[in-house]
Amino acid sequence: MSASLERKLEKIHCLLDNLVTESSRGIPVVVEGEKDVETLRKLEVTCDVILAKASGKAFQDVLSEVEKRGKNEVILLVDFDKRGREWTKRLAQDLERMKIKPNLTFWRELSSLVGRDVKDIEGLSTYIQTLQRKMGRNIE
Repeated sequence: MSASLERKLEKIHCLLDNLVTESSRGIPVVVEGEKDVETLRKLEVTCDVILAKASGKAFQDVLSEVEKRGKNEVILLVDFDKRGREWTKRLAQDLERMKIKPNLTFWRELSSLVGRDVKDIEGLSTYIQTLQRKMGRNIE
């Protein structure tokens, strides 16, 4: 069991490293709220963030904000719950119509790695700590 946890943790860290690399190229990342941003910062992912659901923002406002960035790609990292899946699908479709590539790679891979254990991006940091604890690692 420890070996499978080790592999899962390694894959999550690798994915986060890749997210840092991609976002450092100036690709904006769409998340739902401020707590998601705080979690990304805790995980040392600093990037241009677009909040999807902050302050009662309408769906169209999110699309407009993405368009204002003037990028041909955006990383979607919305929550993994039912509503998050619906938002991700809808955002991806609308972005494609706008000729902006919706990058779903990180969302899909993280979702498959964390399964039902994590329902949102803000829970990712705690989940990583839990995996480390289960493996007997010291957590800072």
